[in-house]
Amino acid sequence: MGAEKRSRGWCGWLLVLLILAVVAAAIVVTVKKRSGHGGGGDEAAPVPGPPGAVQKKYADALKLATQFFDIQKSGKLEDNPISWRGNSALKDGSDADIDLSKGMFDAGDHMKFGFPLAFTATVLSWAILEYGDQMNAVNQLETARGSLKWITDYLINAHASDNVLYIQVGDPDLDHKCWDRPEAMTAKRPLTQVNTSTPGTEVAAETAAAMASASLVFKTVDSTYSSTLLKHAEQLFTFADKYRASYSLSIPEVQTYYNSTGYGDELLWAASWLYHATGDQSHLEYVVQNGNKYANFGSPSWFCWDNKLAGTQVLLSRLSFFGANDLSSSIKSGLQSYRKTAEAVMCGLFPKSPTATTSRTDSGLIWVSEWNSLQHPVASAFLATIYSDYMLTSRTAKISCSGQTYRPSDLRKFAQSQADYVLGDNPIKMSYLVGYGDNYPQHVHHRGASIPVNAKTGCTDGFKWLNSTDPNPNVATGALVGGPFLNETYIDSRNNSMQTEPSTYNSALIVGLLSGLVTTSSVVQSFT
Repeated sequence: MGAEKRSRGWCGWLLVLLILAVVAAAIVVTVKKRSGHGGGGDEAAPVPGPPGAVQKKYADALKLATQFFDIQKSGKLEDNPISWRGNSALKDGSDADIDLSKGMFDAGDHMKFGFPLAFTATVLSWAILEYGDQMNAVNQLETARGSLKWITDYLINAHASDNVLYIQVGDPDLDHKCWDRPEAMTAKRPLTQVNTSTPGTEVAAETAAAMASASLVFKTVDSTYSSTLLKHAEQLFTFADKYRASYSLSIPEVQTYYNSTGYGDELLWAASWLYHATGDQSHLEYVVQNGNKYANFGSPSWFCWDNKLAGTQVLLSRLSFFGANDLSSSIKSGLQSYRKTAEAVMCGLFPKSPTATTSRTDSGLIWVSEWNSLQHPVASAFLATIYSDYMLTSRTAKISCSGQTYRPSDLRKFAQSQADYVLGDNPIKMSYLVGYGDNYPQHVHHRGASIPVNAKTGCTDGFKWLNSTDPNPNVATGALVGGPFLNETYIDSRNNSMQTEPSTYNSALIVGLLSGLVTTSSVVQSFT
């Protein structure tokens, strides 16, 4: 009997202990849920110091990605590192007595489209401004800056006068009837411009953003060049704002390739960059006053060559994170609307957030469009990396997503997941960055890469190289191809331009993302 009583007493105490353990566990789970993902409760993570240990896979990928800009360069090449590229398009602009030989070809063709090319320059500038020290840690800063200048040299010449901007070199219908090397092309290359009679607000404003952001990049390197860029930026913004009209309506022919869905986002984007470049608060007053009309507050959007809203919201958030004591209360209040929407963008990216976007593959890749599907996940990851670093540097512990909280480390984890997918951590185990790893696309839709250097081809007889099933004789090193379908398949065929064609603006985005991930570092609190 005594033994039985002791046994029951022991069982009773065991039951009490078990109940207490369950209660304690429930409290811990509740606290963790309230404190958010990534651990650490409400305490902010330490601010990173100078660039830390380099992550080799991202460093290797970055060194490849920057090379694609060299492949895309037009004009008389200087210190050309690409053995199968040579001088090309030397007479571009001669019809108007201007030199438009520089710049870069848009994709696998030989067109120079000013709208996406200016976006390329803006994104590349942003990447350098945020992550120049990290690029420098892996010896890529000078390379990136040189590629940027190759574009801005072209944009300066394209802005022939205050209200005239050349926005296109080449006729896409004529250009796409040929398959030849850029060094041997013979098709006519007519010029297209926007002006007061045929305005193009979005392309003029995007070019203003490119000039303003680049002026910051070169401010301490070449102050005269920086001042020239800023002068053009201010003139172009005035032109874009005064003569408001979509270039897609003024020049209907552009709708086939780079149709614009509106110009309000470019006006806000350009004004934001002009504030950073000048410190003139009138530009912030502009984004606040025009926010309700153009910013689409509360509605997250995808960052891309046609829609700059998410980028603008993140860029303006840096003013909220790092404070600007000289700003008026109305401007500070207006900037909060941009930051709130930027947070909504971030909340949509977390896979398990209550507001998570459903636009992703089964493996977790953000997926929005069949054409060039990788531009959206890479752009989203680039913004997530920047926002994460704004939080870290400002010691902002967390953001709230409909009751769930997330930390900077969660944003970085998301960004890494997208980068890793691109580099081969995907169902078909293939890198979509040409030259990275052992398995990458061999049939990139790219004229120069597909035709042997010693081949003699005219406009049309080169199509045999397009239709060939042999791998490209020249490797388009660093090219980020279009990417997978929603079912995560990829058809490596040169004729499958939807998936196998790279673009110059994709390269700016992947360079930005990899530069942010290559090592950890705090970001500067001001670009000036």
